[in-house]
Amino acid sequence: MIFRNREEAGRRLVEQLMHYFEHPAGLILALPRGGVAVGYQLSLGLHLPLDVFIARKLGAPDNPEYALGAVGETGTVYMNPEAMAAFRLAQEDIKRLVQTQQEEITRRQAHYRQDRRLPALTDRTVILVDDGIATGSTFFASVQSIRNLKPQRLIGAIPVGPIETIREARAQVDELVVLATPDPFWAVGNHYVDFTQVDDRDVVEYLNLAEEAMRERARSSST
Repeated sequence: MIFRNREEAGRRLVEQLMHYFEHPAGLILALPRGGVAVGYQLSLGLHLPLDVFIARKLGAPDNPEYALGAVGETGTVYMNPEAMAAFRLAQEDIKRLVQTQQEEITRRQAHYRQDRRLPALTDRTVILVDDGIATGSTFFASVQSIRNLKPQRLIGAIPVGPIETIREARAQVDELVVLATPDPFWAVGNHYVDFTQVDDRDVVEYLNLAEEAMRERARSSST
């Protein structure tokens, strides 16, 4: 399956998640940056609020694109067992990688939320969305972080990912919606015609537009 862009992927996910339409405890958390473009479509289609959950990949020292693991914005660290076995990094090396990414998380929190805090997740129905997963490190770090905040239900929404990673993801959430599991799987971007990078300004705009759409629906329903 090839998606035209992230917006189309989001609209296709909406079709599979309509049982959460206007869910009173529902909340969409999108992984920035690319996941926010997908999450915006979920917010519009399901009439649910949108926010970000920030997790950062811990890249290998000689290959930053290879994920040793990831750290979530609440401090939860997920390490990929296979990667750790292959690289055998000292704890001090891992600590430095985590600290560097925590500094970037702090920057993004301030920029994306504009001094707002992460919403309370206790007893919420949380839909965690990205534009696709490969190793799944940032997704798994986010799942573990969110689980610690006691949501009532955690749903994963993923347009595309490899079979093995999707199998592991399915075991970690209460429900997983995935549109495609190509085999062989090369990279998330290979399954989009347009995989243009989403920048910080785009993330803020998506969040603001989603919030305005929620306010507009509230105004309409009260008149």
